Amino acid sequence: MISISFNPVSNNKLYIQIYNQILSEIQSGAFQVGDKLPAERELCEQFGVSRVPVRQALSALELNGFIYSRQGEGVYVKEFQTEAENSPSTLLTESTSPEDIVEARMNIEPLIVRFAALRATEEDIKELRATIDKMEEETNAGVYVPETDEALHNGIAKASHNDLFISIMAAISNAMKQQEMWKFIRDRTVTRPDYREVNFNEHKLLINAIEQHNEEEAVRIMNFHMRNLYDRYWKA
Repeated sequence: MISISFNPVSNNKLYIQIYNQILSEIQSGAFQVGDKLPAERELCEQFGVSRVPVRQALSALELNGFIYSRQGEGVYVKEFQTEAENSPSTLLTESTSPEDIVEARMNIEPLIVRFAALRATEEDIKELRATIDKMEEETNAGVYVPETDEALHNGIAKASHNDLFISIMAAISNAMKQQEMWKFIRDRTVTRPDYREVNFNEHKLLINAIEQHNEEEAVRIMNFHMRNLYDRYWKA
């Protein structure tokens, strides 16, 4: 095992700082192609952070082609091309971070669903039912379609009858589309068979609560769904 000492990081956007330090060691030649990176636990200790930002950084490095993972073995340095201006890794740090997306969703969507449960009209509920039925068909067919998931959450915002909530959800949806690492991790987690079924069931419970105009239950389920979303993305 190669002995490398990383510097502890602080403040927000932790994963970008970790990403940059590891990438610097790779580009300097401290890590050669085929070398194994330190174990996740060791990286957490050296950077002085939890597992989440380390996993985010490693995912970003893998997304940009600097490392690759072997199930049950670890993470290894991959042969790469010299970074150019506007390369994926440069754009990665310029787009909305996954932390920003998760933080926004966990705090805003429970509030949005409360108003959706209070204000949803028969037409709103009909549209939400059509979307959840489509999600059920996709789940039974063994596929996860992010556009259907997005349509459901945007439909909940629409049912709140608050134009600002609708705009906020549209902005969040746009941020998720632009963040390549978000899509990269989504495609490795939420698309798994065990997550597809759970994801559908949580959405179905949300629509049931809105249909019953039970705002407290809707908020409880949305909080539960957001926490599970966080766990699926960063702890899987």
